[in-house]
Amino acid sequence: MTKEDSRTLAAVAVKALEEKKATSLEVIEIDEISPLADYFVIASGSNVNQTEAMVDAVEEQAALAGFVPDHREGHKNANWTLIDFKGVVVHIFDDDAKAFYDLARIWKDGKVLDPETLEPADPS
Repeated sequence: MTKEDSRTLAAVAVKALEEKKATSLEVIEIDEISPLADYFVIASGSNVNQTEAMVDAVEEQAALAGFVPDHREGHKNANWTLIDFKGVVVHIFDDDAKAFYDLARIWKDGKVLDPETLEPADPS
């Protein structure tokens, strides 16, 4: 996956999460500090139904944009689901788990992006 594809996918994930009223939405650009991915998209929801809807929305919108996850970890009713698209890793937590694991602190050397202004990469 190219960096441009990763940015586009991160924007798709953010839009899907915003539509499902995700809370604490964060995007961290990690490509310069880790080979794991280009971006982490991190969000939380207040209950199991919401977090499951968020997972489904991300996967559906990504598929419509032509992206298929490499794998997914976490199960229905889990407090943390990880969707790995290779260039983008989406972490969806319940509110308590997000505060406990605090990935933004762990990945503080990455570049924090404003999810509100994240746009797909400019193809020109």
